[in-house]
Amino acid sequence: MTTRRPVKERRPLLVGVIASPADLRFALAMNQPPDLFEVRLDCLFDIIDQLERKLSTRAPEPRRRRLLNSRTLSKLQAPIIITARDPREGGFGNLPLQKRRDLLSRFLQHAKYLDVELRSARAFKPLLAEARKRKVRVILSFHDFKSTPSPRSLRARATSAKAHGANIFKVACRTDAPAQLARLVDFVTETGLDLPISPMGIGRLGGISRLLLARCGSVLNYGSLQQTLVEGQLPIDVLRSALPR
Repeated sequence: MTTRRPVKERRPLLVGVIASPADLRFALAMNQPPDLFEVRLDCLFDIIDQLERKLSTRAPEPRRRRLLNSRTLSKLQAPIIITARDPREGGFGNLPLQKRRDLLSRFLQHAKYLDVELRSARAFKPLLAEARKRKVRVILSFHDFKSTPSPRSLRARATSAKAHGANIFKVACRTDAPAQLARLVDFVTETGLDLPISPMGIGRLGGISRLLLARCGSVLNYGSLQQTLVEGQLPIDVLRSALPR
């Protein structure tokens, strides 16, 4: 029998996904921002210089001196997660590994979290080390748009993520059937992983999965701003209204 851990008492974090110029404009104008913004650098490649200007602003003295050698201030009203998704896991633009690595390095100074696919952890090892040096937390992620891995496979990937120094393991996979969703619920409530988990479903039960998994202990919960990237992703206001406070 699988041992369960109790649902965490801390509030799950709400993440708004910026994946288009419209998303960026919406995020900059939000009166009630989420806890974090995820900035999809692969989706924003065509406006990357404009994006960098929007994420940088000068701090007033003496605060600017206190922030020297730290992350820069952002015009967004919440900290950011940066990611440049691997094309094999839903990334846009078919960006090669070196281009994605360059993008992440360029924007690392703006980030509170860096999200890299678990499959790329070895290739991005110097970048992950630089993130830790800058006190940027590391999310290692896995995406499967066709199926839901077995419990054993999920545990193995979480163990691997921890071995690579992840602060959070994120998994997004297919949830078209109740059994697939139950597998993710079991995974997020399982004891012995000793690593914060952020699971989410894609597909017919994707929306339900995101609400349920948030209440079962998912630490990061992603909602769309203007553009929905995958089936099952909920608008941020819907997700916000349903999250435990």
